[in-house]
Amino acid sequence: MSCATCVGNVEAAVGSLHSVHEVSANFASDEGSVTYDPETVSLGEIYEAIEGSGYDPVRERLTVEIGGMSCATCASTNEEAIESVPGVIDASVNFAADEATVEYNPVDTEIDAIYDAIEDAGYEPVRPETGDESEEGEAAGERESVAQREMQKQWKLVVFGGILTAPFLLVMAEMVGVSILPESVAGIPVGWIEFGLATLLMATLGKEFLAGAYHAAVNNRQANMDTLVAMGTSVGYVYSTVVLLGLLSVDSGLYFEAVAFILWFITLGNWLEARSKAQASDALRSLLELEAEEATLLHDDGTEETIPLSDVAVGDRLKVRPGERIPTDGVVVDGESAVDESMVTGESVPVEKEPGDEVVGSTINENGVLTVEATRVGEDTAIQQIVERVKQAQARQPDIQRLADQISAYFVPAVIANAVLWAMLWFLFPETLTAVAESLPLWSPVGGGPVAGGVPLMEFSMIVLASALLIACPCALGLATPAATMVGSTISATNGVLFKGADILEKARGVDTVVFDKTGTLTHGEMELTDVEVVDTPAAATDGGIAELSERESTVDEAFVLGAAASAESGSEHPLAEAIVEAARERGVDLAEAQAFENVPGHGVRAESEYGETLIGNRKLMADNGIDPEPASETMEQLESEGKTAMLVAVEGELVGVVATADTVRESAKETVAELRERGLRVVMLTGDNERTAHAVAKSVGIDPDNVRAEVLPEDKADAVDDIQADGSRAMMVGDGVNDAPALTTAHVGVAIGSGTDVAIESADVTLMRDDPADVLKIIRLSEATLSKIRQNLFWALGYNAVLIPVASLGLLNPALAGLAMAGSSVSVMTNSLLFRGYDPHEDYHLLITRLFR
Repeated sequence: MSCATCVGNVEAAVGSLHSVHEVSANFASDEGSVTYDPETVSLGEIYEAIEGSGYDPVRERLTVEIGGMSCATCASTNEEAIESVPGVIDASVNFAADEATVEYNPVDTEIDAIYDAIEDAGYEPVRPETGDESEEGEAAGERESVAQREMQKQWKLVVFGGILTAPFLLVMAEMVGVSILPESVAGIPVGWIEFGLATLLMATLGKEFLAGAYHAAVNNRQANMDTLVAMGTSVGYVYSTVVLLGLLSVDSGLYFEAVAFILWFITLGNWLEARSKAQASDALRSLLELEAEEATLLHDDGTEETIPLSDVAVGDRLKVRPGERIPTDGVVVDGESAVDESMVTGESVPVEKEPGDEVVGSTINENGVLTVEATRVGEDTAIQQIVERVKQAQARQPDIQRLADQISAYFVPAVIANAVLWAMLWFLFPETLTAVAESLPLWSPVGGGPVAGGVPLMEFSMIVLASALLIACPCALGLATPAATMVGSTISATNGVLFKGADILEKARGVDTVVFDKTGTLTHGEMELTDVEVVDTPAAATDGGIAELSERESTVDEAFVLGAAASAESGSEHPLAEAIVEAARERGVDLAEAQAFENVPGHGVRAESEYGETLIGNRKLMADNGIDPEPASETMEQLESEGKTAMLVAVEGELVGVVATADTVRESAKETVAELRERGLRVVMLTGDNERTAHAVAKSVGIDPDNVRAEVLPEDKADAVDDIQADGSRAMMVGDGVNDAPALTTAHVGVAIGSGTDVAIESADVTLMRDDPADVLKIIRLSEATLSKIRQNLFWALGYNAVLIPVASLGLLNPALAGLAMAGSSVSVMTNSLLFRGYDPHEDYHLLITRLFR
């Protein structure tokens, strides 16, 4: 605010909101006071009103790690709890990342109150050990420890639960007619041993689900996946305990084995989920680790001082030696060098830098000493902005998660209502329902029904209640997806394809567009010599040079051009030079020792060798040394039109030839693009290269020129993917390099090819272990195959519910049989999934019955 008029503007904007009773702004203190009804207007709306009037209300951001969440319902519960804290403007909870982002008014908000609110909601916030909650490095480390701790906890539960569950295999064998179960052990009846084991399981594995179901019901008034597991296991456990105590007159069996296997299978799924989260949580930490830890500060008197990166301020002048990372974003004020910017551009050729050029923090200085003036530090640097974009992209909730939670919220109440309804109906109209049940073929009411000589009416109603609840146990439903994806993921891993989570398998099947990054994806990402052209001009060396190497007159040929160029470049570490030298050695061309080597930044090199004084570089280098490049102009234009980097070669002041290098296209790229197009998928290429190079590569691999997006800056790649998906398309982004990370997470499915950096791999939904774009086809095939297996599993899981819930409701199913059916459904799902192990993703997946007719 700059004057009293500003005060009036703020007061008018805020005062116009409904339920704002009083507002007062103070220009002298730059503060405002608002009295409002939080039930009808939020603090966020007040902030929006102030911002809408052209002013900036102070807000700060806090990131909180939260443990104990099991689904999107938990995230919603935490959001409501955090937003109820006075001073909190907005809260966004990401279940996939186990993380909450909180915006708050620093004047009125108590940070401890936010953590307390999360704890009161029944979850586990990670309180900072230091007073700096915003320290990115510490936050990244904390994220890793939280994820690892959750994974370790779930693994311990899996192992402990497996030990306690193993004895129930004898009970399962008894149920299928294999009599190996003794009546007692050490004088203790087997039933009481089952009770003891099941009680331990309920107190350990079951506690996780019971607590989750309780908090979902109390805090959010909803049912979630924990509710399904808690209901099924509790009914089985309580009913079995009642039977064991002899409180039911009906001759019934025990269902402790069902309780044990349900708890263990679901806990195993939770461990797999926790492992996936642990891998995902390392992405941002890996990216931040690319930053330099220290910087060399140049003082005005010329002295140098090594300082921590956090102490660098805008305007500081920093010295960057060859091989060092540039500490922060800045501008070159002295020195010339080539800078490897591949970690932010994805392009393999270092960029020549001279005074006035901008440099990006964390990129690598190749060969010269640079003096850089810092222009952006801390959270303002490009690398930090990429981190922020990755976090924003990861915060998007997948639709499949919300859909699953919605189904769960309705399914459990419906099952409970159905069980209670039929128990009451049997109690009120036993004769009528008995007649209906007895009229059905194959079945008759349990124990003869609630009639004379049968089961007492009250007990029969309880049997119906228990059977209807127990048959609807979500064990098979909970296993349908993880069992299939567990096997599918194993197949994927053994074939070089790593999926981050089960939801990615489903999302990949819906892809209709494949977006390839060029460098390192469709191409190798390494420069190779592609052409050696001789300029039709005789060599002019008569007093020294190559003429002295031979007793006969010699004309210039390809070996001469390549030998001269490679000898001159042998003193350089530039990737272009390395490609030329390597090609000469592979072709058996002898290299001469280079002397008086001189790098001409941005233009080329000069060196003395037995070939003579050699220049290799661009047109300007030749012109500056009095050499006419015109004889090679046609050759240069042709090579450049093919997207190659062409360089002129001159010896002893005469132009002798042209050498060209290129980032060669991968052998399988053309076939991969062709097959993707045959499947009806649109194929797009995204690159930071110029239009000419981009279209040359696209033509060579068969991509439509209209689907080429060239000269895309690193920070704009995610926006480009957003544009591609703006019409409703679902894109699979395939790339590598740090600059691809935001695009990978923005895309419907992000795929990192194996040669990419660690952060790209961690940020992607799928990682290809091989440097082969053909594996993109494996992703699609594996997705289709796994989704087909999931549908089969869901058919068995839901099918038995659809058939047996009515059977149980009509009193035709003994609770023992209900338990057996439940266990059988789980076995069918697991067996069906294990049959999937023989699938080969090099071919499309087909059902067994259809394969017989192929």
